[in-house]
Amino acid sequence: MPLSQTSYGKSRIRLVQVSRRGDRHDLRDLTVAVRFEGEYDTSYTEGDNRDVLPTDTMKNTVYALAARDKVREPESFATTLGRHFLDRNPRLHRTSIDITAHGWGHIPVGDREHGQAFVRRGPDTRTARVITDRQRSDVVAGVADLVILKSSHSAFAGFPRDEFTTLPETHDRLLATSLTSTWRYRDEEVDFGPSWRAVRAALLESFANHDSLSVQHTLHAMGQAVLDTVDAVESIALEMPNRHHLPVDLSRFGLENRNEIFVATEEPHGLITATLSR
Repeated sequence: MPLSQTSYGKSRIRLVQVSRRGDRHDLRDLTVAVRFEGEYDTSYTEGDNRDVLPTDTMKNTVYALAARDKVREPESFATTLGRHFLDRNPRLHRTSIDITAHGWGHIPVGDREHGQAFVRRGPDTRTARVITDRQRSDVVAGVADLVILKSSHSAFAGFPRDEFTTLPETHDRLLATSLTSTWRYRDEEVDFGPSWRAVRAALLESFANHDSLSVQHTLHAMGQAVLDTVDAVESIALEMPNRHHLPVDLSRFGLENRNEIFVATEEPHGLITATLSR
């Protein structure tokens, strides 16, 4: 049977880089995935490996280019990797480089930061995907697992009801989610670090300030805030699972319900997604 699509590559390449400047060290912690798409069908149909770059070489290339060029921003490092592979592999049509950046911060000691000791941030991570072909690179940045919660200015009411509806309407609820968002830049001429931080700040500020009538309502406001404030972003996709916080009925214990005690649940959860484009 003919092949309709193929790709191959190396996943979960772990890279930690320490940059040393006197007694001040900086840490980069990345998980990298490399994927090739091209004219490799004969490696499947005939076992012909003459053009198949070993995935072990892909892994080694990640380490070598990190050492040679240093990792500054995940988007620019992914672009460098993609172009390197395309320049050296004539049967390669397209590379896809995915990077997850795991955040670390310097540990504060007294009134200053320790130069060589770190604490892991999170659980949110910075993400990047760069797809490079012979003409251009398509750069997508993102944030994953950004856990956020607001304890007021959140409602959900006015929805349809049928014989299976038990959910009460509420005009004062907790809204919590683990946001995953990706955004596409107009081109490669972007100052990636400041742009990523500006998008993250716009998402958080909009979430905090929005008078929410639903998760959908707030998701749209957050995406619109990014498009309004960060010119380099062409489109943005958001995924917001509704991490329910259900009020505990304290009247069963002879106590007053003051909308203060909740049970947090993650499953099952609502899942709201949307993409906004210019």
